[in-house]
Amino acid sequence: MTYTTQSEEETIELGRLLAREVLPPRGVVLLSGNLGAGKTALTKGIAEGRGAASVEEVSSPTFTLIHEYGDPPRVYHVDLYRLETPAQAATLGLEELMDRDALTVIEWGERFPELWPADAVWIRIEQAGGDQRIFRIAAANAS
Repeated sequence: MTYTTQSEEETIELGRLLAREVLPPRGVVLLSGNLGAGKTALTKGIAEGRGAASVEEVSSPTFTLIHEYGDPPRVYHVDLYRLETPAQAATLGLEELMDRDALTVIEWGERFPELWPADAVWIRIEQAGGDQRIFRIAAANAS
């Protein structure tokens, strides 16, 4: 599946749509794209679409590495940008997070492909000039 957005608000709205109609109730979503591509904006919409948090409550977990939204948590938002090895990622308890009854959204998932389950969903984000973004969605084993 491929989607195109023209603004941050459209990217957030796409996240809401994906949360309601495309993404599994629980599982792993891997986001890849350059810095500023829209990974966190998409996650804002996903979290809101799942009823886990408002758009304003969702922020990039670049320094904290993991944010959880909902009570009980329905969306985990992970950012692996600052990590360099699979061993560092493993210390975060990602395997335990991925087993929970929630959606785990992981930014920079392409850095450690060996850690992800076969049924993960990839969302690749391409910047197409200005604020336009192209989102390509596929199963991890189709990446």
